[in-house]
Amino acid sequence: MKIVVIHGANLNFLGLREPDVYGSMSFDELKSRIDAHAPDVHQFQSNHEGEIVDIIQKCHLEGMEGIIINPGAYSHYSYAIHDAIKAVPCPVIEVHLSNIHAREDFRRKSVTAAACIGQISGFGADSYLLAIDQLLRRK
Repeated sequence: MKIVVIHGANLNFLGLREPDVYGSMSFDELKSRIDAHAPDVHQFQSNHEGEIVDIIQKCHLEGMEGIIINPGAYSHYSYAIHDAIKAVPCPVIEVHLSNIHAREDFRRKSVTAAACIGQISGFGADSYLLAIDQLLRRK
């Protein structure tokens, strides 16, 4: 199965940014953990909303069969990413390292999750692995 993981805003600063919330694992360690779990998964990271939209559209044009996305803060207000997810026919799962429902009020709502088949949050790096396993089960 052709799966893409899209890491959104500020995820490249994992291990540096609020380790009490996001843990001490670096972004490179997260990517390595995903690679070890599913070596054929492609990974992208961008801090730019439009580039994330472009990646989602490219996934469709290149025949990807599933997308896992952690939009970061864009999940709380990006209708552009929401609309891009809705435009692709493959299943999309939103993930978050922290439990967004137990955080600040503005983080509890995800406008992008409504366009996805599901959301996994609060399990750290395992959120990504759980999402990969779910997509593989749908195969």
